Amino acid sequence: MPTADHETVTGLPPGIAAAREELTPMLSQYADLCAAHEDALVLFQVGDFYEAFCEAAEAVAGVCEVTLTERSDSTGDYPMAGIPIDNAAPYLGSLLDAGYRVALGDQVEDAEQASGLVDRAVTEVITPGTVVEDELLEAGTTNYVAAVAGGGEDGESDDAPEPAPVGLAAVDVSTGECLVTAGDRDTVAEELDRIAPAELIAGPDTPDFKPADAERGWTVHEYDSGVFERRAAIERLEPYLPAPDRRFDGDAELRAAGAVLAYAEYTQGDDGPLSYVTRIRRYDPRDRLRLDAAAQRSLELFENRGLGASDTLFDALDETRCALGRRCLERWLRRPLVDADAIRSRHDAVGELADRTLVREGVADALAAAYDLERLVGRISRGRADARDLRSLHATLAVVPDLKATLAGGNGGDDREGGTDADRPRTDHLRDLRDRLDELTEVRELIDDAIAANPPPEITEGGVIGEGFDDDLDALRATEREGREWVADLEASERERTGIDSLSVGHNQVHGYYIEVTDANLDRVPDDYRRRQTLKNSERYYTPELKEREEEIVGAAERADALEYELFVDVRERVGSETERIQGLADAIAEIDALRSLATVAVEYDYVRPEIVDEPASDTNAGVEIEGGRHPVVERAEESFVPNDADLPRGSIAVITGPNMSGKSTYMRSVALAVVLAQTGSFVPAQAASLPVFDRLFTRVGASDDIAGGQSTFMREMSELTEILHDAGPDSLVLLDEVGRGTATTDGRAIARAAAEFIHDELGATAIFATHYHDLTDLAAERERVFNLHFTATREDGDVTFLHRIVPGASSSSYGVEVAELAGVPAPVVERSRSLVTADTAGGSPDSEAASEDDESDGRDAPAEEEKPDSVSLRDFLAEESAGDDADDTPSASDDVPNASDTDGNIDTPTADDRAGVDAESDLTADLRDLDLARMTPIEALNALHDLQSRADDDG
Repeated sequence: MPTADHETVTGLPPGIAAAREELTPMLSQYADLCAAHEDALVLFQVGDFYEAFCEAAEAVAGVCEVTLTERSDSTGDYPMAGIPIDNAAPYLGSLLDAGYRVALGDQVEDAEQASGLVDRAVTEVITPGTVVEDELLEAGTTNYVAAVAGGGEDGESDDAPEPAPVGLAAVDVSTGECLVTAGDRDTVAEELDRIAPAELIAGPDTPDFKPADAERGWTVHEYDSGVFERRAAIERLEPYLPAPDRRFDGDAELRAAGAVLAYAEYTQGDDGPLSYVTRIRRYDPRDRLRLDAAAQRSLELFENRGLGASDTLFDALDETRCALGRRCLERWLRRPLVDADAIRSRHDAVGELADRTLVREGVADALAAAYDLERLVGRISRGRADARDLRSLHATLAVVPDLKATLAGGNGGDDREGGTDADRPRTDHLRDLRDRLDELTEVRELIDDAIAANPPPEITEGGVIGEGFDDDLDALRATEREGREWVADLEASERERTGIDSLSVGHNQVHGYYIEVTDANLDRVPDDYRRRQTLKNSERYYTPELKEREEEIVGAAERADALEYELFVDVRERVGSETERIQGLADAIAEIDALRSLATVAVEYDYVRPEIVDEPASDTNAGVEIEGGRHPVVERAEESFVPNDADLPRGSIAVITGPNMSGKSTYMRSVALAVVLAQTGSFVPAQAASLPVFDRLFTRVGASDDIAGGQSTFMREMSELTEILHDAGPDSLVLLDEVGRGTATTDGRAIARAAAEFIHDELGATAIFATHYHDLTDLAAERERVFNLHFTATREDGDVTFLHRIVPGASSSSYGVEVAELAGVPAPVVERSRSLVTADTAGGSPDSEAASEDDESDGRDAPAEEEKPDSVSLRDFLAEESAGDDADDTPSASDDVPNASDTDGNIDTPTADDRAGVDAESDLTADLRDLDLARMTPIEALNALHDLQSRADDDG
């Protein structure tokens, strides 16, 4: 079924607007809500369903695949479609996926107590960035809505030397986390890619920001520009922060924070400040290792872009046991540390947990029972938590004493008073986390006393408050219970009194309690029975005493349900008043789980603690030193993995050459991932490692395009290279793989060489440069801090074996034809390619092979090659043997034919010696022609050529 377009679906549908003055009261109420929410599709509660009308109904029916019906009244017929309230989540998810924002118009008064039309109001606007329902959120993830604002309300001034900074604020409405920062346009763009919000709202004076990956990026939403004004932002922030205008570094941050919180409040029903947003954290992007979208993508930190693959670095590290820890680990990996002391502190904690197996396993067991405290307290603070949410909070608080005891090396007992210093964690980091484990004893006891152990999902129908918590409630329950017991005994007593064995006592919602007698026994009905209902074969009665008991039971039940609801709301508010303490506990649990996850990975996969060297960039000794380094993801996917060393002095450039599929890209990523892991706080997959602290990590690895953004593969490559050459510095690590391969060989080689020289001469960054342009290895002789590495391979009986081992020096071959053969390219194509390579080798330029294979490489090599001798002398030798020493002496066709005429017309008959010489030359030429250099190892080629040269000398 085709759906209506967004403009006719959001806001007031045209079909309703056309009859606005004639609508019934209910549809008029629906129209008012639609008009007040022009950017949303309004779902309107009617009984147990959320309904939409007219064009909005057509959209709901099409997207949610529900039946389109019709509502008819005196004003006309209106298309209608609805979704069940009790199972709304999957339908709401479908509407969000289709690009709609959904406003829920709920009944906000009891229908039984309403006089006339039930009052309705929008209680929540569900958008991609403000979803709070667990059914619509992935466990252990963040879901941000972000706002960006320019530096001044009037934009940048004409005489300003630089553009005004841009403010960025992001809030996770489900957890209450709020981040605020500012920077130039590029910095904010980088932070948006790092934060990866689901939704972005922009101020009127703000540049356009587009996600690096349009398919997986945020949606942009226009919102009331008034919330970006300075005065409006200050007023919005005052309930959250005292003196907000003094808490931010400039107006841009202030206005972005005010705007994003205004939008968050609007989506949650405009009920005022979100009391659980207690952690508004301002940060400087320079305080973390900066990883732009290209780096995150090419290093596959969170997304593996390989066909059919799903493993990522995060997957490799994620051994967390609760949603809090998973979210913390992801946050750490997105924003690794740059403070050496903070890095070492995390390493200390990971090392202790790795060493103490019983503690590590005990922590894992305790955390397995922990629920998502951040989202629980968010629902509690918003007044949307049910009794089961409170019991989940109680279950999580119940593990805290055991967790503290486990960290102290105990066996789960209470060591808070009697423990010694020796029992406490050995590292300051874990001691601090243990001290932050607030047991919240009074909250746990309150929930335990107040909330039933297995409460029902509804909080208005009774059964949520435990026995003994409130005397009045207990009295009402006793009255109800006694009344029901009296009714239960009534059937037996009435059968005995009347002698009617088939008499029964029952109850229904319409008529209440009754005594039912079949028609055959009507003559035995007592005089005190009062007729209540006539059925086909029986009559239903009540007695004055039954009526009185019924009123007691119903009255007690209704009063008990109402009192239970009041008590529950009070308990929920009392728990909500401890939001900040609960969030503090959540932070501590999250860090402990993340550290335990890193320790588990270190033990199970043999990671080593890296030494962090924080000397200044001018100290060339503070470089990357890795012994036996491995790729943390690839090593798990392969049956065997060849470790490799890395020794990169600070500010040096390693130019890596070698065959396709030899492992160049894997090696580069292994080095970069070691840096990311170390600065995240993790150990690294290696035998030993000493690493500096980098401030930025740049990558230009792999081929990709952005057709939607109008960028070809080469343009995308040049854009990424541009950012590197503008922003890298002495404290940066740069990975460059096959720069310049997307254009003509001459242009590509020139760009690659110039880029490498610029990084060395101007930027001073530490870099790894993988290339098939073999003449770039000449840089090692021209630049002080450039050196060559290559991957090795061997050839035996025409078969190439990649050794995946990196060694010093330059390679001179890429084995592109052999890789094509391994990939299954048809044999005729392979043989023709081999012949062309041989021909190029005989007369082409030193880089002809690199040029021909440049466009074949996919940028994802796996590891190695044995160095060949210089090919120039080889080509000279072949040219000399083919052409002779003197072009004028080159034999003509007649020279090889006996009895051919000479210039004088005489016929010379060749002698035996002449014929022997001709035969020898023919044999030598044939052997040269049949020489298959492409299939030989360098040693074999040299030996063959030496033999041919000896034969030529002997014959000459």
